[in-house]
Amino acid sequence: MFTGIVEEIGTLRRMKPTASSCTLTISCEKVLEGTKLGDSIAVNGTCLTVTRMDTHSFDCDVTPETLSRTSFSMVRVGSPLNLERALRLSDRLGGHIVLGHVDTTGRLISFIKEGNAVNITISVEQKWMKYIVEKGSVAIDGVSLTVAKRGKDRFTISLIPHTGEKTILLGKRPGDPVNVECDYLGKYVEQLMKKDTEEGLTMSMLETLSGGNYGI
Repeated sequence: MFTGIVEEIGTLRRMKPTASSCTLTISCEKVLEGTKLGDSIAVNGTCLTVTRMDTHSFDCDVTPETLSRTSFSMVRVGSPLNLERALRLSDRLGGHIVLGHVDTTGRLISFIKEGNAVNITISVEQKWMKYIVEKGSVAIDGVSLTVAKRGKDRFTISLIPHTGEKTILLGKRPGDPVNVECDYLGKYVEQLMKKDTEEGLTMSMLETLSGGNYGI
């Protein structure tokens, strides 16, 4: 798991494609501290496993499923990438719980300056908008952000200067793709609400899931 607080901007050094997947070599420094083979690093919000590393870079494999869900097919050698090491239980949770499992790609529509912030509007397929809640959380290229406004097939986030400086978002342009991970809580609630059984979601089920302490 991750928090959506980007630790470092890395650079894609090499991209080795295969038939329907690829291996990325990413240059970086900070996220290599304390990292070992098999650890997870979020790359533009996608949880990837370190398969090789040296003092200045690491390799990770991108599967066909990940390629189809993310914007990795659009990155090129030299592209900057948001990087974050996996969350430790002792860490402060400064953003929100990010799994690194990208749901879909969105498309940047506009960047509008407002005071010290930049309002960025992103379009996504309408079916994903049910998981986008105004004042709720969303991860964009691995960055934990708050939804300021939502529409039928788009939503707006407000980027503060610090986040703009520490991530790759302000280096993008309208039309560019971004990885979108919706808050996982909504997806779990939706699945529980489905009437796969005759009962659907009941009080007895909530009691079982929460050990009887569900706060109502």
